[in-house]
Amino acid sequence: MNPSKKLTTSDGTVRWVWEGKLHNTEGPAVIYENGRKEYHIHGIQYTEKQWKEAKRNRSGLPFYKQPNSKART
Repeated sequence: MNPSKKLTTSDGTVRWVWEGKLHNTEGPAVIYENGRKEYHIHGIQYTEKQWKEAKRNRSGLPFYKQPNSKART
């Protein structure tokens, strides 16, 4: 699994992108030069509160990071 790539633009904006979508499960996916932050999981934007809730419930995370994603035979 490839991690999100950190991209910095000429205006100082930092973005984390995975598979062409804004994505970061460790923090904000976009940080603007003025300090404003945006939270995204798989390209879907969340408020900070929603992002924290999705991470806590692991509902916004991909299947391979879900706690019950073990294969069953």
